[in-house]
Amino acid sequence: MTQDATTRPLILGAAGFSSEQPRAPLAELAPLSLYIHIPWCVRKCPYCDFNSHTASPVLPEQEYIDALLADLDQDLPHVYGRELSTIFFGGGTPSLFSANALGRLLRGVEQRIRFAPDIEITLEANPGTFEQEKFSAYRSLGINRLSIGIQSFQEAKLKALGRIHNGDEAVRAAGMARQAGFDNFNLDLMHGLPDQSQDDALSDLRQAIALAPTHLSWYQLTLEPNTVFWNQPPVLPEDDILWDIQEAGQTLLRENGYAQYEVSAYAQPGREARHNLNYWSFGDFIGIGAGAHGKLSHPDGRIIRTWKTRLPKDYLNPAKAFQAGEKLLPLDEMPFEFLMNALRLTKGVDAALFQRRTGLSVDSLASARLEAEQRGLLETDSSRLVATARGQLFLNDLLQHFLL
Repeated sequence: MTQDATTRPLILGAAGFSSEQPRAPLAELAPLSLYIHIPWCVRKCPYCDFNSHTASPVLPEQEYIDALLADLDQDLPHVYGRELSTIFFGGGTPSLFSANALGRLLRGVEQRIRFAPDIEITLEANPGTFEQEKFSAYRSLGINRLSIGIQSFQEAKLKALGRIHNGDEAVRAAGMARQAGFDNFNLDLMHGLPDQSQDDALSDLRQAIALAPTHLSWYQLTLEPNTVFWNQPPVLPEDDILWDIQEAGQTLLRENGYAQYEVSAYAQPGREARHNLNYWSFGDFIGIGAGAHGKLSHPDGRIIRTWKTRLPKDYLNPAKAFQAGEKLLPLDEMPFEFLMNALRLTKGVDAALFQRRTGLSVDSLASARLEAEQRGLLETDSSRLVATARGQLFLNDLLQHFLL
């Protein structure tokens, strides 16, 4: 049964819309994106700390699409008149859902919010879920970008990571994506894996480059709380090896036409992930689905962060609210929140963007900027906010300067 938005309770967070000192109105609203969370996977990986859950033999596709659209209906009053510049299906493994289900969802979204003419729509997928016919159908829906979770091409490494695919399936997935009509796709690849040598890591990277993706997310495995690896840590490479892998890999990517534009993101010219760029430039996004987060600006200067009910069974329960909470971002947290995102970009951002996104004068950063510049963490460029090479390496230290 379709769940009407008006039948679901709505919970406002404790911070709500509480009063504080007056805020400066925003001259413009940031670009708007939509994040859609599909929380099910074939199997939970031991390193994964995302909100993902092992799928049952039959997924509640229709019930979940009903809930997503009802969830979106409750967010609509905050975005009337705006258009969507990007959509991202994340998970979990969104490619477990059928093309029919995702098509119904996309039609429902477009009926509610206008799509930009050049909208970017990305779907996360794993090689173990690739079917040529299914992915051709995804492309016909208007999904125009894939992000494929490879992680490694080597059997021993894939087994250690708990992945359900093998190296050959990973290679075939890229070819099938292209055959399905995707001329823009990302490959996710990890390094610093258990017992991984520099040669192992560069072999994976060379194989990924040979598949000619337009974008590569290449990042180091980290042990996160509330994961199997956190409780049963594997033997990871020593710091010297990790450093050598990072330097050699970045050189290899650069030599093959992949420019680093963010801490772990590399792209061919003009192929940066627009959805992620919107996050990193402190843009706005609606988050729907179990555990999804959102961030919305309002003309009066308020910026509200929201988060949705985390467990799928609760999210699908009509007696429970979609929204688990919300927070009005305090003025004194704005600099840190903005720069935590913007300084991940290797070229930083135009300094004037700070005022456009937060309503605060860039002059309010002057003291902290000077301290960071003197420590060699921030470039001495009055027109931009950009970390130095050292600042990129010690980003947490850099950000501490902007905690007010």
